[in-house]
Amino acid sequence: MRFSRWHAHGNVYLLTEEQGLTPERVRAQVGQADGILEVVRVDGAEADVVIWNPDGSVAEISGNGMRIVARWLAERTGEGDVVVRTGARAVAGRMLADGRVEQAIGAVRVFEGERVAGLDVTPVSVGNPHAVVLGDPDDLPLIGPLLETHPRFPERTNVQVARIEAPGRVTARVWERGVGETRSSGTSAVAVAAATHRAGDVAVAFPGGELEVRLEDGRAWLTGPAERAD
Repeated sequence: MRFSRWHAHGNVYLLTEEQGLTPERVRAQVGQADGILEVVRVDGAEADVVIWNPDGSVAEISGNGMRIVARWLAERTGEGDVVVRTGARAVAGRMLADGRVEQAIGAVRVFEGERVAGLDVTPVSVGNPHAVVLGDPDDLPLIGPLLETHPRFPERTNVQVARIEAPGRVTARVWERGVGETRSSGTSAVAVAAATHRAGDVAVAFPGGELEVRLEDGRAWLTGPAERAD
């Protein structure tokens, strides 16, 4: 299959318009990328995509992945506003003058905190599951795999270890379900922002770079880069 290589703050995806991927083919072709974006339909400034994890599972949503598809679609069509769909969720993307993309991610839900595996965890849904732990981000290599496969999360979960640096500013590392640690994650940025602030503008710094989140009335907007890596 033919792929183009993209990244969003070091979160690398392969993108293809060819169809017919299977879990086995994904595992064979993903290489060192964080996933494969299979564009299955394009209609003007709208596209449908299947987001594959390296282990062959399908992700419900990926903020960085869908932002990459938005940038790809904007370059293909010349449009400044596009819509990317995965499953039942449609995410509108707007190309900004500084080269970044603003995405209307949609509903985000923060649940009551829980004690899981001896850790204080805040579950968050951004269309996919997240478990946010406040602490030292350097503890992620231990906490990430522990929570991802914990029985509390029978379908597994994305995990973030976050530290509030100041109002509106958080540092975090992320362990993605079916991937492992990645340098950046869009929906993880939304989950961290919602778990720590609930409303307003929040800058979330990952090892790969900073993403901006705006929270309002239980909905989230995400702004960050996406560019070709080849």
